Amino acid sequence: MHQLTARLIIYRNLGKDAILYRLAGIYQRWQAQDYDRSALCSEVLTEINRLLDVATRYGFNGNLWHSYLAFLLATTEAPFTLVCEKRGAVEGSVRQFAENDMQIFKELWDFDFSPLEQVLGINCFTVIKDYTAVEKSQQIYNKSVSDKVRYLCQRIGETDSAAAMLTAVTDFYYRFGVGMLGLNKAFRVSPELETTGQLLEPITTTGEISLTDIVGYESQKARLVANTEAFVAGRKANNVLLYGDAGTGKSTSIKAILNEYYDQGLRMIEVYKHEFRYLQRIIAQIKNRNYKFIIYMDDLSFEEFEIEYKYLKAVIEGGLEVKPDNILIYATSNRRHLIKERMDDRAEFMDPDIHPNDTVQEKLSLADRFGLSIGYFKPNQKEYFAIVENIAARHPEIKLTAEELRAGAVKWEMSHSGLSGRTAQQYINSLLSAGKTC
Repeated sequence: MHQLTARLIIYRNLGKDAILYRLAGIYQRWQAQDYDRSALCSEVLTEINRLLDVATRYGFNGNLWHSYLAFLLATTEAPFTLVCEKRGAVEGSVRQFAENDMQIFKELWDFDFSPLEQVLGINCFTVIKDYTAVEKSQQIYNKSVSDKVRYLCQRIGETDSAAAMLTAVTDFYYRFGVGMLGLNKAFRVSPELETTGQLLEPITTTGEISLTDIVGYESQKARLVANTEAFVAGRKANNVLLYGDAGTGKSTSIKAILNEYYDQGLRMIEVYKHEFRYLQRIIAQIKNRNYKFIIYMDDLSFEEFEIEYKYLKAVIEGGLEVKPDNILIYATSNRRHLIKERMDDRAEFMDPDIHPNDTVQEKLSLADRFGLSIGYFKPNQKEYFAIVENIAARHPEIKLTAEELRAGAVKWEMSHSGLSGRTAQQYINSLLSAGKTC
């Protein structure tokens, strides 16, 4: 095995701690007869344990060795794989290097572990050839990556040559992308990863909410959809601010947009205001990738003493570096102008500020950088009842009449946060949790 991995070119930088390289080192010592049998057996089992950990994290089943090799191919970011992500299969001299590596992966795909198993008296490689995993909830493993790696694994399994395997892999890159940014839907900032040169980590459970799950707000959703469709199609689009009352579906609308357009190359990065200092580095990391990125800022607002908004202004519009075309900012806020305003900001108020109008313009300038502002406001009682009844209809176990639902909904909102979609959902949750469904 070590003789194979030593000849890799494009996929050479997998990291010396990769399971593949660790197993190659084990094989090298075994073939050189430079090992203690008990210690070598322990090392093999350690790598099997690591392989099982990968399988659990990504929900792999069947032949775990094949799944692992497909996972390596799908997640390796290198100049060749990134070019294939944008253009598909490439020709030229680099293709010869790629075919060399595919020949090696083809041999690794068919690798015979039985001689090592016989010497060490183990059968772990035999077991993982047909591994039956414990059934897991999608909340436990990364389904987004799992589904794509399973697909690639199947495609590779159908090939009969290194050339065909290369075609399957490059087609995969062009269709699905490569690496963490290609295979995942959403990301968050993780400063702990700075030492690795990365700042983002995947959010593996984003939910399956869709725009149809949001009752009402049709004109608001239509404007958001139109802007997003222009963005993913490569046309000009605006940064978006969803503002208005709490619990009206602002954040839910943006999450639904991700699910609607993910398969068209949309990705989302969640950034909070205390993380704005990382924005330039995030942008540098994603600006040349073959995806459209929405930087999502939830519940965005600033008190007077907070100055992070000045930095955000420059990032959105005003800095020397132009914001890349594949990046937009979508934010939600309960405040239309994002920054706390005071009565003494008004021109007629006696303010010691020599230039009070400048103060007002400074506070409005951030919101003005969002080309599209969409208001979400509390529903009236009729609309609130419609939301309650719509949500209840998704749960057949709820047998209450419309009159009973409405009566309960009124009592619920009076003792909670008033009329809103969130209040309606909480009311239905209370019925389901208490078993009051008929």
